Amino acid sequence: MLPAFGDEWKRKINLGGVSSAATPAAIFDRVQAQRVARAAHRERTEKAIRIQAWYRGGCDGLTGLRCLVLIGRDDEVLGRWSERFWSSVQVHKLLVPAVGPQRTSWLVLIRQASLLLLQSVADSPQSPNALSYLEVLNILLSNAVAIKVLGADGPPTCSLITEYLLQHRLYDLLSQAIERIPIGSKSSTSLPPILNIVTAPLSTFQPQSPQYSQSLASIFVSIFTIPLLPNRLPLEHLPSFISRLPLATLDSLNPQIPYILTPPFTTYLQLSISLFNKFPVEIFKPRHTTKTKALHKNTKPKSSWGREEYDSDSSDGHQTRVSVVSEFISLPPPPPPPTIDTKTMKRLEKIISQSHLTTLILSTQSKPGLFPHLIAYLFALTVSWPTGGGLVRELYRDLVRRSPLGKEENSGNLMDPANVSHWPPVLFLSDLYSQALLTMGDDEGRAVRNPLTLDELVSFSKQLLNIAFTLYLREEQSIMQEVYISSNVRCSWETVREKVTRCLLGIHARDSRKPFVPVDHWLVTSQLDMNSFVEAAVLEEQQLSKPDSHAPRILSKRQIAAMSPRLGILNNIPFAIPFEVRVSIFRHFVMNDMMSRGNGNLRRYNAFGLSQKARVQVRRGMVAQDGFDRLGEVDLKAPIEITFIDQFGQEEAGIDGGGVFKEFFTSLCQEVFDTDRGLWLANKKNELYPNPHAYATEPHSLNWYRFIGRILGKAMYEGILVDVAFAGFFLAKWLGRQSFLDDLSSLDPDLYNGLIFLKHYNGNPEDLSLNFTVAVEEFGDTKSIDLIPDGSNVPVTKENRLTYIYLVSHYRLSKQIKQQSDAFFEGLSEMIDQKWLRMFNQQEVQILIGGVNSPIDLDDLRGHTNYGGLYDDHHPVIVAFWNVVNSFDQEQRRALLRFVTSCSRPPLLGFKELVPNFSIRDAGEDQYRLPTSSTCVNLLKLPRYTNERTLREKLIQAINSGAGFDLS
Repeated sequence: MLPAFGDEWKRKINLGGVSSAATPAAIFDRVQAQRVARAAHRERTEKAIRIQAWYRGGCDGLTGLRCLVLIGRDDEVLGRWSERFWSSVQVHKLLVPAVGPQRTSWLVLIRQASLLLLQSVADSPQSPNALSYLEVLNILLSNAVAIKVLGADGPPTCSLITEYLLQHRLYDLLSQAIERIPIGSKSSTSLPPILNIVTAPLSTFQPQSPQYSQSLASIFVSIFTIPLLPNRLPLEHLPSFISRLPLATLDSLNPQIPYILTPPFTTYLQLSISLFNKFPVEIFKPRHTTKTKALHKNTKPKSSWGREEYDSDSSDGHQTRVSVVSEFISLPPPPPPPTIDTKTMKRLEKIISQSHLTTLILSTQSKPGLFPHLIAYLFALTVSWPTGGGLVRELYRDLVRRSPLGKEENSGNLMDPANVSHWPPVLFLSDLYSQALLTMGDDEGRAVRNPLTLDELVSFSKQLLNIAFTLYLREEQSIMQEVYISSNVRCSWETVREKVTRCLLGIHARDSRKPFVPVDHWLVTSQLDMNSFVEAAVLEEQQLSKPDSHAPRILSKRQIAAMSPRLGILNNIPFAIPFEVRVSIFRHFVMNDMMSRGNGNLRRYNAFGLSQKARVQVRRGMVAQDGFDRLGEVDLKAPIEITFIDQFGQEEAGIDGGGVFKEFFTSLCQEVFDTDRGLWLANKKNELYPNPHAYATEPHSLNWYRFIGRILGKAMYEGILVDVAFAGFFLAKWLGRQSFLDDLSSLDPDLYNGLIFLKHYNGNPEDLSLNFTVAVEEFGDTKSIDLIPDGSNVPVTKENRLTYIYLVSHYRLSKQIKQQSDAFFEGLSEMIDQKWLRMFNQQEVQILIGGVNSPIDLDDLRGHTNYGGLYDDHHPVIVAFWNVVNSFDQEQRRALLRFVTSCSRPPLLGFKELVPNFSIRDAGEDQYRLPTSSTCVNLLKLPRYTNERTLREKLIQAINSGAGFDLS
């Protein structure tokens, strides 16, 4: 009601005794204006009182509605009006004007009245009149009631009222009403009609209409984001409310998704993740009919390459479950999985529709904060859908496998506009599978957790290989960065190449550790002339390495791919080229670098014929320290002449076939890689990695790591094999590659197994009492390191355990040894260009360092052996020698090779690569003398034994005695 009295009626009288400076005329005008205003106010009040009295006396129809709107927010008036329309007779009286001659006026007034009711409910949802307001709103917004009363005119009328309220913050006001009802008041009579109004517009508008998608988006934005919403709603009404949500038409939300704000979008994704994680995995497994079972009963599973038990990840196969029990007793059968009716399943399938997923992904491009939630959403979806990873599986089987992209017969048509529609599934699957590989251990590669079977993975990787190879080999690299796939797929060809390469590298890394593809699967030799490829690659490297080249000193893989197609292949997908070819290219790169520095074989001497080698003196017994002190400033890419100093301080005489450098180098490696020095630790396979201890990060220790990196780089540069093995995770760091979970097994198998156990733990991880810390032991004291701020107070839960696994692995593999590794790589990169190393994976780098750990081919060794003195290949002693060596087992052959060359493994490209070649020289006729060697020149000094038996005894005694360099 309007107030009977107000401040306007009081005359303003000045009792302060202060004189006014106003003129009499101004005072007269002001008094006259106040008198006119009081008269107008009196007239409005009298009219309002008459309207209210008239309305309370029974004003109905359009006139009463007009009075209601004129009065505005008056709870008594609104309450009296709304209480009149509860009965069906009154409902008819309320809606009938919509089809009469006064329809237009009625629509204007009824929409304003409905907004007044809605605003009153939002302000006070538990007022005495709130229930009657809500009942009237339910009548006005009910499409069914409108049809019943108005017939064909009902739906348009209901649509106009609903659309008006949508434009005036319908869902914001409903959200305000729900939030103003205390959480403990679930029995509030206002909540059920409010929930009906929430879903009413979804029955009014067609699913294809923009009003429908706007209503659905508003439900997610305004209603689903209410804090503790499930705790606010009455339990008995919750099933009815959920059943009215349009799961079958979620794709209609797509046009509105880009406009949803980040917080509600995050809530939607998190709510969906929670729902996916609550789904039992068995609930989506396809049901096999009796006929199907009978058909397959006697069918032996098809194997891949003759391995029936190898492909245990088949989606149709039976999973054997093994449990540890304390005693053998009869266990009750597990409860049957719940079933889902066909209608509900059809609705759920909308979740993985291409349009829905595409819109979600595109929407996150402008909202970076949503990306982690989107990845978690997609990952939860892959785990929850049929048999785990169903999204990946169906995406591959239904779209990618049938795509012409990556097929050898269509390799030249990748950029054909006709293929535009095939790219989004391929790129999405590449991103999705790359993400899955990061948290999928090698133990899961052939298990049911892998969404693709091995046969499918082989086929998919071949598709990716063909796509990547074609895009890298394109000569017009400029268009890769500038041109998009299409206007609808805003992704440059360079980005396409990177996405495909990332997934391809993940699959190849897994195959490198535990092979599952056919022989030569990764090679593209059928598409290349290898001789031309090698020549072109060497030429491109020469151009990039020219002093006047504008290329930066250190190039990223992307920069190399843009500047050099063949080097792009070698640095990004090197496994497409045979290993032997890449080693040959590597040696070409080194030789070109030597020649450019004047260190080639033809330029090792100055104009006077004197050697240009740097001359370094090293004391016996102090090889490592003297090497560290005296080679620090020496250019190790230049030839170096080593002179040993004996215990008396005199220079030793010796044959320097390229210097006694190799002998020095062998002794140096034995010392610096000795784990007793404290710089290196060995894992259970006796593979080395930097010591993570604090003293290893001191400046002096870091200088040693830098020096060792330079020395090892010198060995690779000169082609000298070093008999040392490095841990796989450390080698991966050389190449800038890391797969945290898998590489951890090469450092700490026990920790790796523990993290795998945690990853698959079916119970509550909080029962394990883990937190975000890692224990570090130094000098007998154990201290905890926080993995995140305040990590000691953050428990490991089911939701964050993957983050915990990642952080623990990252700390052990990278953080603990970062300074040591950086120093080592700094020294190594002084000798070996990083882009040269990127042509290999970690297993291949190990071969490059120490040779091939394979049987020794004696025919190859004999074919590349030089002889000196009286010996040649047909001399009786040499014939007897090869007969004896042929009778050796592999261990004895390796011992012989180590005795002569200091390395037990043969060169990776065969003995033709051994520099200098394996040599045998006669050492006189003394039958009691043992064979000796000069490992610096790979020389065996063999006495002329008179019979094969003596030769055998003396040779075995020598190679097992540890004897080495001597001057005889």
